[in-house]
Amino acid sequence: MTRGTCRRMARTMVAVALGGVLGTASAGAQDVAAIIAEGERARAALDGEAALAAFTQGVTLAPTSYALLWRASREAGELGESAPAGARRDTLYARAVRWARGAVAAEPSGADGHAMLAVALGRSALALGVRERVRLATEVREAALAALRIDSDHAAALHVLGAWHAEIMRLPGVARFTARTFLGGRVFESASWAEAQRLLERAVATDPGRITHRLDLARIYRDTRQPDRVRATCTAVATMPVVEYHDARYKRACARLIEELDR
Repeated sequence: MTRGTCRRMARTMVAVALGGVLGTASAGAQDVAAIIAEGERARAALDGEAALAAFTQGVTLAPTSYALLWRASREAGELGESAPAGARRDTLYARAVRWARGAVAAEPSGADGHAMLAVALGRSALALGVRERVRLATEVREAALAALRIDSDHAAALHVLGAWHAEIMRLPGVARFTARTFLGGRVFESASWAEAQRLLERAVATDPGRITHRLDLARIYRDTRQPDRVRATCTAVATMPVVEYHDARYKRACARLIEELDR
């Protein structure tokens, strides 16, 4: 076999191998797209468990896929929100945080990953002690701000940051003082009702079809003694279509706010 023949055979083998790699990569991309489509269809059909199963399968097959990781985090967190306190909820929240961190690592410039991390941390903090909640509150704020630096109109990040301000302001004064002075939560000094309202109003303006934004805005109006705005917001919610699997529960919560006004 001549040297030229050897070189031609080597080039052929490289070309075949490269073609196989490219073919595999293309198939992988197609698989990810198909899994995302399947999960989003289940989500649109209000089947959270099926959506989570699809995205979980996707993460198993493509563990560094940003598009799958932030969606898997979203579904786990939303299912955890409606789960009773216990091992299942803790597991769902832990997965939501892990997958969101994976999304941020996979694509640091992606707003959805940072926003889902803020959401996941905020939900998981509710089951923790005071010191850990203070630490996570700081990280929740940082993650939401990171998302907004990338996309200033990211509705989920606007919502999380607005809710952060509201939750800090809802703490008793002594608890806020203790967290700020003894637990390192000095960032709490920046919290205000005005910012909570401004950010949730922006979330509603940016994404007007999501009931969750309007519900948390109505709660802020309630806590800041703006009954006319509570009524107007929740009256609007009553006529909105159910498009996400928590929407029926959110509608009932808004109806209760109106009932509180009428009592």
